[in-house]
Amino acid sequence: MKNVTKARAPGISLCMVFAMLSAGAQAGCLKGAAAGAVGGHTLGHHTALGAAAGCAAGHMHAKHKLHREQLARR
Repeated sequence: MKNVTKARAPGISLCMVFAMLSAGAQAGCLKGAAAGAVGGHTLGHHTALGAAAGCAAGHMHAKHKLHREQLARR
């Protein structure tokens, strides 16, 4: 039972982080997290680490895209 809890701890904490983020901060995070989780799992069973990195990258990409759109409107 203890090993199951340790294995699920990163996933549970990641879900808690998603729940705490505001809607604006979630932009791109879920899509990036899904891609990162698949990549992390494929490259060595690092699903939670891949999801966290994918979330950060997806959010950064969405933020840059929004900034480019705002500059184009000017």
